[in-house]
Amino acid sequence: MAKYLVIVESPAKVKTIKKFLGSNYEVAASNGHVRDLPKSQLGIDVEHEYEPKYITIRGKGDILANLRKEVKKAEKIYLATDPDREGEAISWHLLKALKLEGKKVYRIAFNEITKNAVKDSLKKAREIDMNLVNAQQARRVLDRMVGYRISPLLWAKVKRGLSAGRVQSVALRIICDREEEINNFIPEEYWTLDAAFSLPGEKKPLMAKYYGKKSGRVTITSREELDQILREVGEADFKVGEVKKGERSKKSPLPFTTSTLQQEASKVLNFSTQKTMRLAQQLYEGIEIKGNGTVGIITYLRTDSTRVSKEAETLAEEYIVKNYGKEYALAGGVESKNDKKIQDAHEAIRPTDIGRTPAEMKDSLSRDQFRLYQLIWKRFTASRMQPARYETTSVKIDAGEHRFTVAASKVLFDGFMSVYTQEEDKEESNMLVKGVEPSTPLTLIGFEEKQHFTQPAPHYTEASLVRELEELGIGRPSTYAPTITTILARRYVVKENKNLYVTELGEVVNNMMKDAFASIVDVHFTANMETLLDGIEEGTVNWKTVVANFYPDLDEAVQTAEKELKEVDIADEVSDEVCDLCGRQMVIKYGPHGRFLACPGFPECRNTKPYFEKIGVACPKCGKDIVLKKTKKGRKYYGCIDNPECDFMVWQKPSGKKCPRCDSMLLIKGGKLVCMDETCGYVEKNPQNEK
Repeated sequence: MAKYLVIVESPAKVKTIKKFLGSNYEVAASNGHVRDLPKSQLGIDVEHEYEPKYITIRGKGDILANLRKEVKKAEKIYLATDPDREGEAISWHLLKALKLEGKKVYRIAFNEITKNAVKDSLKKAREIDMNLVNAQQARRVLDRMVGYRISPLLWAKVKRGLSAGRVQSVALRIICDREEEINNFIPEEYWTLDAAFSLPGEKKPLMAKYYGKKSGRVTITSREELDQILREVGEADFKVGEVKKGERSKKSPLPFTTSTLQQEASKVLNFSTQKTMRLAQQLYEGIEIKGNGTVGIITYLRTDSTRVSKEAETLAEEYIVKNYGKEYALAGGVESKNDKKIQDAHEAIRPTDIGRTPAEMKDSLSRDQFRLYQLIWKRFTASRMQPARYETTSVKIDAGEHRFTVAASKVLFDGFMSVYTQEEDKEESNMLVKGVEPSTPLTLIGFEEKQHFTQPAPHYTEASLVRELEELGIGRPSTYAPTITTILARRYVVKENKNLYVTELGEVVNNMMKDAFASIVDVHFTANMETLLDGIEEGTVNWKTVVANFYPDLDEAVQTAEKELKEVDIADEVSDEVCDLCGRQMVIKYGPHGRFLACPGFPECRNTKPYFEKIGVACPKCGKDIVLKKTKKGRKYYGCIDNPECDFMVWQKPSGKKCPRCDSMLLIKGGKLVCMDETCGYVEKNPQNEK
């Protein structure tokens, strides 16, 4: 009979950890949080030192009853929740809910679900760290205060179903501020000038860019300035002024943190932050590998540390020496110069075993799991490799007082780039520069001039918003994805082609928050609050003092806003669908499961319909609209709006063009248009993609 009980958060970990520990150990799961503040009220006693009133989460009664039975049988209980503040708090809540005071209870934490890590954690068993618990309690209480005091105000002044949050409101403000910056941006004109030269014995021309004058760089701001430069250089002789050769190196990248993984997965794999975290959780909790059973193949996914354990560093060095050569291995790896307090898991996201290459793992992973694992594996491997080295050549071409320049680089040693390259690592190489010397004669072929206008800062994407939140010190690794998911779900922001755009509703809520709760949506105030939470974790700040300093100001601001803020009416978006019952134009509403059509005559007319997004293409069978739909499992497909009368459906998006061979519809697949009739086999480039 098992003598020891290990309690983890996720049921997915139970089988794996049980296998590692053997018959003396029973492993059970809490299925995440077991206690929380009640949903029906604030749940914080503001009259008595802001004491939280925790209750058992609905649906967790049976889980706790089963855990109590297991606790009675066990000599020792190990609380093995996630290795961060939230995990520490869950362990503390389990201690309270299961009434474990006085029993032999130990807290263990592991950064990866592997046999060595789990067994090693038992040797380092400790007490629950109340500083970590209190930091999490403070975050939860502050978030509850903001949400439960301000959200009802938004319901009363704007519409029901809205919410405000301590971090989400700041994220919305950041997006709104960027939108305002873009709207107020006034483009400025500038010109670029390139000169093409022929070199002796070369067919291809040498292209040089206008730099300015010998005394310094010049920006050409008008056609008149450009014409003046062209007149002056037209009368001068072009001579090679200086040829400078050198070497430079490009550092290996740091291994992934939560933020950088979300950014890179968005850029390279087109994953949302939510999807990245969901897949990373699966890789962390365990994958069934033939011959090995279920094993966690990456380390903990919520971290802002780039540190790597000595053991992992040694194994990586051995792997690189064996597979790439000694000259590629970087002893000690790269270190971040960031001195800010590192939170949560204290190691970077990396493979638990570098020997499990993506190629070996491919058969055990789904397509998206494989793509994310490959990204993590390559980035970690590259971080343990030598920098890439380049030979650089810069040429200055003078025409009187004016100067043109040519720059070129050639890879001498690819280093980490043999494994991992980013967009910025792909450099232009100008091989013609190699033969250019100060004595080389130049013959001018002509000029290429282009007019440009300065562009505003781009709209935020999920990835760039995560980067901004991290740089400003707002939120923590575990909060980035939920924050973005919430502002999208509330329709404050919409996503189009990766870009985030503020809706009318988002603008109204943001303006209201700025007017009534300026400090809460102030970036520096929120970042300072994160610093205070760090202080609680370190044991230098009392968590109730932070709450006590925050609540009175919030309470006063809410009371003032209730009196002074005016109600705002936001009109629903009108669709082109007509109500079958009363003939009114139906409007688009938002429910828990997304958009639907409703009659604006409510409550007299209660007609509703599903909302389908039209793609502007007619059904080839009946001529009605093709719309975007989803299966019960959430997979997207395209079908006729008149279903079930018309059964047309395809998985790929119809282009609206017809196949020149068989007259069937062409479907969009990546950068190509493909005939939907597979027996035809016609394929052409997608001109829209090229645009």
